[in-house]
Order: sequence, then structure tokens, then C-alpha cells
Amino acid sequence: MNLEIANEPKILTKVEKVLQIQSLRKEFGKIIAVDSLNLEIPKGSVYGILGPNGSGKTTTLGMVLGVISQTSGTYSWFGEPLNFKTKKRIGAILETPNFYPYLSARKNLEIVAKIKEIKNPDIEAVLESVDLLKRADSKFKTYSLGMKQRLAIASALLNDPEVLLLDEPTNGLDPNGIAQIRDLVRGIAKRGITVIIASHLLDEVEKICTDVAVIRFGKLLFAGTVDEMTGGEGVLEISADDNLKLKAELDTWTCFSSIKELNGKLSLVLSETITASEVNEKLAKKSIYLNHLNFRKNSLEEQFLELTNKPKS
Repeated sequence: MNLEIANEPKILTKVEKVLQIQSLRKEFGKIIAVDSLNLEIPKGSVYGILGPNGSGKTTTLGMVLGVISQTSGTYSWFGEPLNFKTKKRIGAILETPNFYPYLSARKNLEIVAKIKEIKNPDIEAVLESVDLLKRADSKFKTYSLGMKQRLAIASALLNDPEVLLLDEPTNGLDPNGIAQIRDLVRGIAKRGITVIIASHLLDEVEKICTDVAVIRFGKLLFAGTVDEMTGGEGVLEISADDNLKLKAELDTWTCFSSIKELNGKLSLVLSETITASEVNEKLAKKSIYLNHLNFRKNSLEEQFLELTNKPKS
């Protein structure tokens, strides 16, 4: 599937956007960390920002949170500049908070709430939402890495945010810890909270995200839904005794967006739904008989690698 470098994301109405980024750029001396980035985050989405290490993901999140000043460009939250009012509608974790190891989870969250000037935080409900209520009075130092990460997410939920930003939330976790964070994010999204996740774990993003942006060298390569990136209708792999004749016939079809030959098989990225029997019937009418036919869903990893392995422009 040919995914072209994205120039402009699709236009959304003001009501549908929680974050709008326009021509955002960050330079560290001669290094361009983020290069003229345009991005819009839809309300209610679970939005994955994908990119190799050093691609500019964390720098972008730092700028839109006001932690890092941009060199140029603009961004807005809920149609407004970042200010005290809009900050109260956002929860974020760019790095794990410095919790006190000898204090309980409950006490640590009380301290976080005071620092953030959050009035009457519902600490019990927040701990329950991250499945830590039973360990609320345990010292932080007794927590596993996964529990510590869930407590960090709890701290970001104290202000009952409309948007939650997470930077590499599953870093260093074992498969069980990753699964717990995945379920937690799904639960948060079901409450109507927009979740923005910066990650390089493609499998996790594909499992939980509705939308995705791919960044490399600070440039936006793709922005759209996960289905749009993975090829929508999937991939058809076929072959015949005479693949030249088969390809010539397929070139007249309009149900796929690209065709490649690999290891003696033709791989077609489908743009329309077509069944195996329909494929066989259409080809049989042209006296072409298949010796291989397989449907599969294109993976996010395949498309990510296709995008990020392109030469730097």
C-alpha cells in the first residue's frame, strides 16, 4: 500500500477537535527535533503518535503542554491557547512522577492533588479506576513497575481531565503489565476521555488506538485512522501458473490500490470488499486458474516500516 507523506490532515470542525497543531517547529541548535508539524486530534479518539526513538514524539508533547517552548508554529487546546483554564482540562504523564517511596499510594495522591491545587479530589474513585484501591495504603516502594505506572496514570486523572496524554506508558513493562495498561486505557476511553499516546510499540497501538500519526525526523508522514493505515479491506495474496497473464488481468481491476510481487505471489491491497469466490469466478472467465489465494489484514507494523524506511527527504 502506498502511503504518501501527509501534507495536511483532514479538516475537522472546531467542536470535534481537542488539539490542533499548526506548523509546529522545534530547533535545538542545529538539530531540528520537530519540523513544521500539522496535526489535529479528534475528540473521543484514542490517538497514537508513532515514531522511532528520536523522532520528535516527546518533544511535541512537551511543546503542547507548555513544558518546552516552540521555535515557531502554534497549537491550541479546545480551540483556545494553552492557559490555566485549558490546563485544568488536561491530564498528562511525560515522565513518571517522583512519588515518595515510604508513603502509601493514597498519601502520594493527596500530595499530588495539593501541588496541582485540585480541590476535593476523589482519590478513592481514581485508585479504583486503575485497580489499586486494594493496595491504596501500601507503601509505594512495595509496588511493582506496572503498579507504579498505574499510580502515575491515577495522578493524571485526579483533576478529572477531558484529555489524557501518555508518553510511552508501557516502557519496561512485562507482557502482563502491558496488558493491564492496555485494559486501563480502554476503560478510560470508554468514559469519554480522549487519550493521546506516544509510543513505538506498534502492536499495542494497533490494539487500542482509533487514530494514528507517524512521525520520523520530526516530520509527519501519515495521519488518519488505524484502518486507513492498515489498508482498510485487507490484502489479497494470489498466484497462478502464469503470473504475467494474471497481473495483466488484475491491472484492469479497480478493487485494489496497489499490487506487488514477492516470492512468486502477487500481493494486492484491497480498496473494496471482494470474496474469494468472486475472485476465482472473474479469473476463471479469463481462463486463469489460481494455485494460491489468501486474504489477510495488513498490519500496522508493515505500514509503519514502509513509511519509516523511506529515504529522508
